Amino acid sequence: LMESNGGGGGSPKEAAVVVPSSGDATLGGHLARRLVQVGVSDVFAVPGDFNLTLLDHLIAEPGLRVVGCCNELNAGYAADGYARARGVGACAVTFTVGGLSVLNAIGGAYSENLPLICIVGGPNSNDYGTNRILHHTIGLPDFSQELRCFQPLTCYQAVVNNLDDAHDQIDRAISTAIRESKPVYISVSCNLPAVPHPTFSRDPVPYFLSPRLSNQASLHAALDATLAFLDKAVKPVLVAGPKLRVAKAGGAFVDLADASGYAVAAMPSAKGLVPETLPRFIGTYWGAVSTAFCAEIVESADAYLFAGPIFNDYSSVGYSCLLKKEKAVVVQPDRVTIGNGPAFGCVMMRDFLSELAKRVRKNTTAFDNYKRIFVPEGQLPECEAGEALRVNVLFKHIQRMIGGAEIGAVMAETGDSWFNCQKLRLPEGCGYEFQMQYGSIGWSVGALLGYAQAVQKRVVACIGDGSFQVTAQDVSTMLRCGQRSIIFLINNGGYTIEVEIHDGPYNVIKNWDYVGLVNAIHNGEGRCWATRVRCEEELEAAIATATGDKADSLCFIEVVAHKDDTSKELLEWGSRVSAANSRPPNPQ
Repeated sequence: LMESNGGGGGSPKEAAVVVPSSGDATLGGHLARRLVQVGVSDVFAVPGDFNLTLLDHLIAEPGLRVVGCCNELNAGYAADGYARARGVGACAVTFTVGGLSVLNAIGGAYSENLPLICIVGGPNSNDYGTNRILHHTIGLPDFSQELRCFQPLTCYQAVVNNLDDAHDQIDRAISTAIRESKPVYISVSCNLPAVPHPTFSRDPVPYFLSPRLSNQASLHAALDATLAFLDKAVKPVLVAGPKLRVAKAGGAFVDLADASGYAVAAMPSAKGLVPETLPRFIGTYWGAVSTAFCAEIVESADAYLFAGPIFNDYSSVGYSCLLKKEKAVVVQPDRVTIGNGPAFGCVMMRDFLSELAKRVRKNTTAFDNYKRIFVPEGQLPECEAGEALRVNVLFKHIQRMIGGAEIGAVMAETGDSWFNCQKLRLPEGCGYEFQMQYGSIGWSVGALLGYAQAVQKRVVACIGDGSFQVTAQDVSTMLRCGQRSIIFLINNGGYTIEVEIHDGPYNVIKNWDYVGLVNAIHNGEGRCWATRVRCEEELEAAIATATGDKADSLCFIEVVAHKDDTSKELLEWGSRVSAANSRPPNPQ
């Protein structure tokens, strides 16, 4: 993938044009080469009769690996995790039964602004318009049901049932996914991938995607207004939001943090997007469940700059954050709004933050105040020998582990792991991922598969038992791929996050022998080690083994916890979200 830097400096080198052999001059070969060009090395797939020939061509591409998954939902989640690490991901499924199964994962990727290429093997091109009824459909001769389901959840849809425009449709779909940072849908008729066509007779020239440029007049007006707003403030602060990723503005944010001297916080879904080793980093801003002393500094500031925020009911803790719009500068990927107005469009976040860093006046007042009020967290009470393991003790040891081992990222499943993992201080170079906007339980298993495949490093995942039961099968795919992730399965007997929002018997689940399940999946093939821990001594021994003798293996550590052992943040958050959910109807 080639991208203009927008700053002159000459034209890019022309790509060498390679003429494929006649057997490669096919739709399937073209699609495979395009995926490799944009950075995809792995396609997560579930075979079905409509996509088998297409999978043959994907497998034949030297730079591409087809990773077979246990189900389409996990294939979609894996492509989501892969896109978080690589910048783009891809999955391949069959028509309707596969497409509708993967749809939930596509919705999650859309909500998180991830470029994901969903490829579906479609009906034979001769069957379109014939009034025939096909298998894998809902029994109607109209084949558009799947397409209509994908339309709200993707930014582009291509139905390829004609070779004459296939080249254009595929190229337009993939380039749109990259440009818009959203999923796209490509349906390819099952009889077309292997058919040669003149439009595929040469290797595709790499994309040249011009970046979106700021309107310079609007940029300078936004800068002048923002500087006037911030420079008159006494104790301004800077808060990172999740849209830093889609704006590719993490580096510019760091430059502004260094230049401004402001206290720096991150919204929960922005954790991992900015280094927590920044000298004035004060933690996670999450309203009432923020890092200690962080909310007090942010909410008492007389000006706050939010870079790429998403304010929803979860991130605002049931709409209870004590923020005032008139104090805020909100910088979105292509727009800046100051207080209740004015607003400036066509201003790219990366340009705005970079230029602001050059002109902002340094002000460390908020961070100085933070240092005055900050009190280090107390020590956890020591565990008695053999005492039942507490969750806070578990995360104390996870913190030590990620600080001393070579860990590529931490992944947190929807649930109490959201809150416990937020407290982890990430070392330099350690990523962090969770799915806060969509919050689909079970996401982390597939996403762990995809993320670890993309980074080829050890990844730590913290998953609750309820979520694991949704998507557990693809531990087997991790083993087939030789991955070395460490999974902490927190077994507390149910959907704890839902218990704290609204309890009921539906939140209690059937207990599994999780270690036995993983050993059965292992079945002597690949490198895998699984154990169960009930006390601190067993946990310490398990972590020592996972990072020592079993460092070359997938490690699964089941942590048995009390059903009521939760973080205090979940208790607070759950009660506030419950209150927001249970508001009575407004009078008509």
